[in-house]
Amino acid sequence: MTSSNPRRPIMPGNKLFESLPGAADPATVTEVAHRTAELLVRGVRSSEDTEVHARVVKLADDYGLDELAELWSDAPADSLPGSLWRLYLLRSWVHSNSEEVSREFATGRKYAEVHAVVAGVAEPPGPAEVRDMVDAVLRGVATGDFATTLDRAAAFARIVATGRAHLADDGHDQVLSASKLVEMADQLQTAARAERAGQLW
Repeated sequence: MTSSNPRRPIMPGNKLFESLPGAADPATVTEVAHRTAELLVRGVRSSEDTEVHARVVKLADDYGLDELAELWSDAPADSLPGSLWRLYLLRSWVHSNSEEVSREFATGRKYAEVHAVVAGVAEPPGPAEVRDMVDAVLRGVATGDFATTLDRAAAFARIVATGRAHLADDGHDQVLSASKLVEMADQLQTAARAERAGQLW
C-alpha cells in the first residue's frame, strides 16, 4: 500500500477540544488521541464521557473522519489509536483504489483461502464488495467485537498483499508495497491479540 496523500496538520484544539489548555502540546495531543479512540471503541462510561463523545461524533459528522484520524496518526501500532489509524488508512486506500484492490483481492484469495473466509468479502469481490467489506470492518468498531474487527482487517490486507505480489509486473515497487501491507496485517493481528488479552490501550 502506498500513501500518496500528505497528512494535513490538524490540531485537536482547533475544532474539537477548544476548551483544553495547551492543545498543541504533544502530550495533550496524545491524550486526546487515546481518549477519542477509547470512546469510539469502548463506549461511554460516565456523564463526562457523554459530553466528549457527543463532540467527537459532531466532529466526524461535520468535518469527516479525517479530522479524527489525524489525531491517531502518530500513535504506536500496538495502541488503540494506532489501530484505528491503520483501519482508517485501509479504508481510505480501498475507497480511492477500489478497482485495483478488488483485482488484487480476487487474485490473492486463490492463495489465501482461510484469510478470505475471515475477511468476509462477498462473492464476487468487485469494487463495491471490497468497499462494503472495509466499511463493515470500521462499523464493527462501534457495533462489534473490536478484536474480530482487527482480525478481519488483517486478513483482508494479507489477501491483497498476496494478490499484489502475484500480479507484480514492475518488480521492486509492487513487491515492496505488498510487504508493507503484510506489515500492516501483522500489526493489526498483534493488536487483536492484545485486545483479547485486555492490553490494548
